[in-house]
Parts: sequence; C-alpha cells; structure tokens
Amino acid sequence: MDQLIPWFVSQGGIVDTEHFGLAEFPGQGWGAVALKNIPEGHVLFSTPRTLTLSTRSCALLDLFGSNSWATFHLHEGWAGLILCMMWEESRVQDSKWFQYLASLPSQFETPMFWSGEELEELHGTSVVGKIGKIEAENDYYNKVVPAVKSRPDLFLPEHLDRWYTLERYHIMGSRILSRSFQVERWDTSEDEGAHPVGMDIDSAQTSEQVGGHRDQVGEEDNEDSDDEDSEDAGDVAMVPMADILNARYGCNNARLFYEQLELKMVTTKPIAAGDQIWNTYGELPNSELLRRYGHVDVFDLPGGGQGNPGDVVEVPANVFVSLVLSVDPKGVSAETLRERIDLWLEESGDDTLVIEAEDAEIPPALISFVRLLLLTPGDWEKAKEKQKLPKPKLTEEDGLAVLDVIKQGLQRRLDEFPSSIEADWALLSKPDLPPKNRNAIIVRAGEKRILLEMLKKVGRLQNSPATESKKRKQAGQVEPQAKKSKR
Repeated sequence: MDQLIPWFVSQGGIVDTEHFGLAEFPGQGWGAVALKNIPEGHVLFSTPRTLTLSTRSCALLDLFGSNSWATFHLHEGWAGLILCMMWEESRVQDSKWFQYLASLPSQFETPMFWSGEELEELHGTSVVGKIGKIEAENDYYNKVVPAVKSRPDLFLPEHLDRWYTLERYHIMGSRILSRSFQVERWDTSEDEGAHPVGMDIDSAQTSEQVGGHRDQVGEEDNEDSDDEDSEDAGDVAMVPMADILNARYGCNNARLFYEQLELKMVTTKPIAAGDQIWNTYGELPNSELLRRYGHVDVFDLPGGGQGNPGDVVEVPANVFVSLVLSVDPKGVSAETLRERIDLWLEESGDDTLVIEAEDAEIPPALISFVRLLLLTPGDWEKAKEKQKLPKPKLTEEDGLAVLDVIKQGLQRRLDEFPSSIEADWALLSKPDLPPKNRNAIIVRAGEKRILLEMLKKVGRLQNSPATESKKRKQAGQVEPQAKKSKR
C-alpha cells in the first residue's frame, strides 16, 4: 500500500498529499484520512481517464480481436473485464497497473466465499438468492476458459494454473463487485463542466444508476442480468485511488466527479483533521452491504433498537399470487392471474415487492398489486382494456380482502426464517460470536424487524374503527346507535 500513491503520481495522477493520506482502520481495512482540516469543494486527487482500468483502456481486447471477443461472449456482462484484470496481473511489471492490482485485496468476507454452513445463517434473507456463485462459475468455464485456451500466445500455458484459475476469477470478480465505477465515454456535445458520477447510488437502482459501485454480472440473480447485459460493459471501470475510500451510511463527505480527461474526488463538506474521508455506496441495506462488501452498518434507530435505517425486505410477488390461488376468490383462475401479472410487469417492471425500514404506511405498490390480483372478472376486463393498474389505496369494496392477503403474505415471508427475532437478539449479545455469524444475524434480524413492523401496521388498519364498521356491514349487522346522554 505504501507504493500506491507514488505509483499513482508516476502515472499522471495528482494527489494533494498535504491534506489526503491513506490509513488502516480497524475492521475496515485501508481507507482515506484527512491530514489537515479540509474545506468543502476541495479537490483531493485527480485520476486520468487513461489510468482507469476497463475493457476500453486495456490492450487485451485489441490484441484478442473484437470479433473473437464477441465470439466468446466476452462483451457481455463482466467476464471481459475480469479477463483483462487477470491478464494485466499475469504481466506483472510489464503492466502499468501492476502496483495498483497488487494493492487490491485478495481476501473477502462476502458470502461468495462462505462455507455452506456459514450460508445457512443467511437462510430466509434476500442475500442467498443473489450470490450467484453457480452463474459466475458458468461464465468462467463457458467464456473465459475457452477464450484463454484459444490464444496461447496471449495467455501463456505456464501461466494458466497461476493467473487464470477459478479462484483468481472469483477474486477479480469480487474486486469489481466492491470497487468498480461506471465511467461513461465523455459526451463532447454536452456543455463543458464537471458531471457527477460519485457513488451516490439510489438503493433501489444500484444496477442502473450512473457512476457508482456496480453489481457483477454472474454474481447476480438472473432477474437483473437482462438489464446488465443491455448496458455497455465498457463503461465499467476500476478507478485507482477513488476506490480506496470506504463508505458508511450517512457519512459521505466526498464525491467523484468526471471531466473530459480526468476524474476528480471533491469534498462535499468540511472534514476535520484525522477524520476518515468517506465516499458513498448509496444508502444500501445491510443485505447488499454484506453481499458486495462483506460488512454491515449498525446504528441506533429512531424507533428504538439497532440496525441500518436503509434496510429493506423483499417479498417475491409469487408469495401473494399463491395465496390468491389457494382461495380462488371470485373465480380467479391461474390463467387470468398470469395475464394480470403480465400487465403488472409491463407497467411496473417489478416481480418483487420491496418494503423499506422507514415505510410509515403499507407500500403503495404492494396495495396496487394485491388489488390487481383480487379484481373481479368484470373489473379485470376494464383494467385490461385500459392497460391500467388499480390505484394504490384501500377501498370499501376490497380493502378488507387486500389487507388479509397482505397480512398472510407478510407472515409467509416471515415464516421463511428458521428462528425468531428474539433468538437473534439473544445470539447478538454473545461477545464471542464469529464476525460472519454476527453479520448474518444482523441482516436477518433487520429483515424480520421490518416484516414485524409492517404486520403491526396492517393489524392496526384491520382493527381500526372504520374497518370494524365495514366488517359489521359485510356481516349484515346493524350499526350500534350512539346513546343519548341523560340530563
């Protein structure tokens, strides 16, 4: 790590070494530190675009040939960038990125590298389905291995067992997953000036938002692969020096901006001497922080307890579909439900309902989706003709049924966890708990907390005076008359 800044400067990078330094932080690894008080708007360093490592800047693609590159599908997803990084690493001192690659971590605490027993601790969370280890290894064997064997002049046979192994593939993929940025080509038609590409990613759009740490194709669930493949894989780049900054929820004080020839890290608020310089990965939930970076964020929460304010829980839409099918309301058939789901996907694009920790009410999308499933045949024909989803509000006609389906669906999702939240809290009180176990418990407890809170909100709505009145009307009961006060 001592050689990183000298190498960076030797390659045309500019660093304000009077204010900006590197330090090792307990539990976080290496990061950036303010050596002096730094004002807002201060440029900490500038990275030349030519120093970013991508399939565009690496010579391998030209040497391999773009047609052959496409033949092995290396232009799809991130397999091509991983291969570029493996090739550059194999060149050792002949690669201009040698010192940079040597500074990157080779050990990760992410679930990609957990044992089967350790992964059991994440049972029920949304993390397990997104690790994508099998998909990553399929890319390695179906794309990278055939490409490497086809060009022994570029990938020396004596290098194969050292630089091009599955283990190195996973390491390079994890480096990309945790450290890469989207660096688009400079659009000369735009006005001159700085354009933000910092890691300020919307947590709901981490795969699409410009300029942040990215998801690795092959380490994602298949649901996102189409979106990833439709983007230009050449935009994904490793950005030396920018990726050394750590991140923590709500702590960011610097941001990456790009210009025509360079990328600049600029402070977004004053930073005191000795403080860590933070970028942001977006306000990500602990499930994503653990999957990508191998850590979690824990804070005191406004409503009591501890957790990450950005936590979410994902409920697959088919949980609610199966519930509706099981009771077959109003003659709704499986075929009709498929049509309704197609309309939902066309109009919303989501097959997963997301509930956020800070949701004060039932998410509108969840209400709209369940209402769509429960439409009478006549109302469905009208909705289909208009290609319009139901409004996200509880009505007198279907409000009780909607609440009942939502409650059952949330309970089913909660039941996927093998332990209770009380059991999780008891485990977290143990001082000798291994870090991986602790992180897994924090993630699953966070998801359970959200589900339990939302179930309470649904219960309050079901038991509200207005709802009780609706129940009596539906049961044919006479509304109780208000008693006159005696005088």
